[in-house]
Amino acid sequence: MKSNRRNFLKTAAITGMAVPFVVASHQVRGAAANEKIRLGVVGCGGRGAWITGLFARDGNYEIVSVADYHQSVATACGQSFNVPAEKCFSGLSGYKKVLETDIDAIALEAVPYFFPEHVRASVEAGKHVYMAKPVAVDIWGTRAVYDLAVQSQKSNKVFLVDFQVPTNENNQKVLACVRNGDIGRIHSIQTCYITGAFADPVFESFEERLQHLIWVNDEILGGSYHVNACIHGIEAGLELVDGELPVSAQGSSLCSRVNPHGDSHTMYALSFDFEDGRIWSHQGIHHLSPFWVRAVGYGSQGTAEIGYVGRAGIRVPQGEEDFGEIADLYQAGAVSNIARFAVAVRNGDVTNDTVQIAINANYVTILGREAGKRRSKVWLADLIRENHRFELDTSGWSHQ
Repeated sequence: MKSNRRNFLKTAAITGMAVPFVVASHQVRGAAANEKIRLGVVGCGGRGAWITGLFARDGNYEIVSVADYHQSVATACGQSFNVPAEKCFSGLSGYKKVLETDIDAIALEAVPYFFPEHVRASVEAGKHVYMAKPVAVDIWGTRAVYDLAVQSQKSNKVFLVDFQVPTNENNQKVLACVRNGDIGRIHSIQTCYITGAFADPVFESFEERLQHLIWVNDEILGGSYHVNACIHGIEAGLELVDGELPVSAQGSSLCSRVNPHGDSHTMYALSFDFEDGRIWSHQGIHHLSPFWVRAVGYGSQGTAEIGYVGRAGIRVPQGEEDFGEIADLYQAGAVSNIARFAVAVRNGDVTNDTVQIAINANYVTILGREAGKRRSKVWLADLIRENHRFELDTSGWSHQ
């Protein structure tokens, strides 16, 4: 099985981007242990406000400033965490005003279309970055965030992308077995993300869809259901193969929502191929279904299962080893990442090892989205060469 370093080099070679160096933690001056990390938050809707509460409860952070496109949302979030009204910003430029306040770090929880712009400003301002997935909605944005993460590391700043599956102890035990060779070489992967869909009201403008997760229905704003949600199953599959990228995908997708207004599909049946012939099948269903997210690796000597829910374990000819239930991962994973971010900032640890898998998960989900829409075989290298960028006309929107 290939090492992370080798995969990172391979990814960089494909994209034509530099490979970040790893700085020893003793070379970096971290935050003082007796000082709270001064945090700004961009994106204060449902998950944004909720995760701001987790930062506040962690005990290592002081919420200094917040921003949301909607002033009422920013104000309500700020009031919950004693942020002065003058530091609750709104409009498309609200993130710039957060960066102008006295913060050490920024949490990016806004609509994904804007992430590359937000990341660029945050890195150039010299802030530690904690961000949600997906890191972008297109190949251009994915590459841009990668470059900025490299720059962040070179500037001795922490950069963490908040995926939950790898934080779970039972998932970690399974992955340790896989990397130890306990199930042999993995020949095939099966992943799934199954749940319901979000409200998709009559389209008036993209500006009106910047709330209540409506934007997941729009490829340009949220990347699609596959990029925004299925990415959890895809990320889990990548964990099983140590981050190795497939080279192509084919399959089908369709929209199953009644009276849809966004352009995202909601059902996906996809097959990914690796360079050496190994295969990966993925099913995405976002239609009136119970939540179920799993990844199974079929090895030459056994199988391994991890996920967002269910149980984690391995099966080999000698028997089955059940490591236990994956419980409350939505909150527990975020709590774990928030704590880890604080430790990294304080210790000056800029290993930033969530970046590679986050970038690769973006590549794979975009690859799958395009293969499903086109109903034809699509090569990742071709998408990267095309370097497509969604461009949204925001003229007339509130900038403040």
